[in-house]
Amino acid sequence: MLGSKLITKQTGKAGRICNAVMLAEARPPAHEYYVALLNDRTTQLPVLVASNQGGMNIEEVAKETPDAIITTPIDFEKGLDKKTALDVAKKLGFSSEKQEDQAADTFIKLYQLFREKDATQVEINPLAESKDGAVLCMDAKLGFDDNADFRQQDVFKLRDPSQEDPDEIEAGRVGMNFIKLDGNIGCLVNGAGLAMATMDVLATHGGSPANFLDVGGSANAAAIKKAFELLLGSKDVRAIFVNIFGGILKCDLIAEGIVVAASELNLKVPLVVRLQGTNVERAREILAKSNVDVKPYEGLDEAAKEAVLRAKQGA
Repeated sequence: MLGSKLITKQTGKAGRICNAVMLAEARPPAHEYYVALLNDRTTQLPVLVASNQGGMNIEEVAKETPDAIITTPIDFEKGLDKKTALDVAKKLGFSSEKQEDQAADTFIKLYQLFREKDATQVEINPLAESKDGAVLCMDAKLGFDDNADFRQQDVFKLRDPSQEDPDEIEAGRVGMNFIKLDGNIGCLVNGAGLAMATMDVLATHGGSPANFLDVGGSANAAAIKKAFELLLGSKDVRAIFVNIFGGILKCDLIAEGIVVAASELNLKVPLVVRLQGTNVERAREILAKSNVDVKPYEGLDEAAKEAVLRAKQGA
């Protein structure tokens, strides 16, 4: 396995090089459960999510048998107490009081991990009762708040960049969120919601986004240039669609960044720009007076249609 490409649903078609293998003792499960600690936006509290249908896709369980999902809010100040943890364990149906007690202790420890390490997710699937009577966390998925890296340095030192896309790591260093997709229209947008809407509109008009790229609210000319470099790093990109709603990030700063990037990178790919918001008129003047081959658009639909058309022409 070492040195070979591992291809799973999580890695995508490209796969990831396997550079480490974990060896674990075989402990055949008698029954598999699911348990997770998450932040719930509705209650604005951490929640313990549990099910006696573990070892499978929990989303499918929630869809097909929603009653099998037990969701328990946790008081943030008091934490997860033994009584509440035991109540959940009893509902899951462990084989004896001893196993219920083990499961409850596990839930409490998982919540302590969740809180003390600034986790956004602690998911155990499966949590198993083994044939010899032990309650074990047999597989885990953990996520941590990036904003807490300064106080969770021991956790973030465990990060393995070899298992991540280099471009996504590079984007993160300059405060951008970048995820590669399989399309041919490079997207440069500010704000995650607008980025999602932009991809939807492109798809509605028959286009296919090549990426998710949120430049955030504090981008400057250097960051815009880096964004263009990331977009142009894909040989599949046939057009670039810039969709900016200027608020904290002013439209004229974006326009200046576009001009610099297009000039320094000798941009040959068709460029479609839609700008709205703060200093938009100034931004349009900057683009009009530049040597960049671009026509600014006001409407999202018409801009998206043009981006799709240009991508098809360049294919």
